[in-house]
Amino acid sequence: MLTRKQHDLLIYISNYIRNHGICPSFDEMKAALDLKSKSGIHRLITALEERKFIRRLPHRARALEVLRLPDAPQTASDTDISGPRSLTAVAASADSIALPLVGRIAAGTPIEALQDDTTRIEVPAALFHSGRSDQYALEVSGDSMVEAGILDGDTVLIEKCGTAGDGAIVVALIDKQEATLKTIHYGNDVICLKPANRTYETRTLAPNRVEIQGRLVGLLRRY
Repeated sequence: MLTRKQHDLLIYISNYIRNHGICPSFDEMKAALDLKSKSGIHRLITALEERKFIRRLPHRARALEVLRLPDAPQTASDTDISGPRSLTAVAASADSIALPLVGRIAAGTPIEALQDDTTRIEVPAALFHSGRSDQYALEVSGDSMVEAGILDGDTVLIEKCGTAGDGAIVVALIDKQEATLKTIHYGNDVICLKPANRTYETRTLAPNRVEIQGRLVGLLRRY
């Protein structure tokens, strides 16, 4: 059973991760739920974690994983939320999509990507917008995005696009030769590609040197 605030926070976190590829900050959660302090967010997250809806990824900033989602609430009550629906069950019942696994993408020093489209990987169709066919997968190489929960060896799911909002995690092609996975920020006549690892430096480039080839929409990991 979830309270209305717990339900709203869980849905907000899930949608934010799907749209941005990373977890929202506590300040963003506080603003989204119109709470006055971050202590309320801490309590809600702890409650969701105890109920096995989310889990914290250790030793990483802003790293939460949504394990399952609730069914849609039946009433406006703050106490009666229908029982949980497993994400695994959703994935198992949904059709899968065979995405091209086109190469390796650097989460570190940029390397060439989009090398091959002959290998394919099956992913749940529910991860993507219905009817879209412009997605692909890349294997992550490097550790510059670890604080966003993206590890060396992970497979990232990318939706092709030529533009992305400030703060999105994107596949950026630099000088038409090197591709890298980074968070994009826009400055005055510059584009900044920011790592999620404090030991790496942000790269600041002229806009004509950077081509956005897609944005992060999902992540697969083998344990």
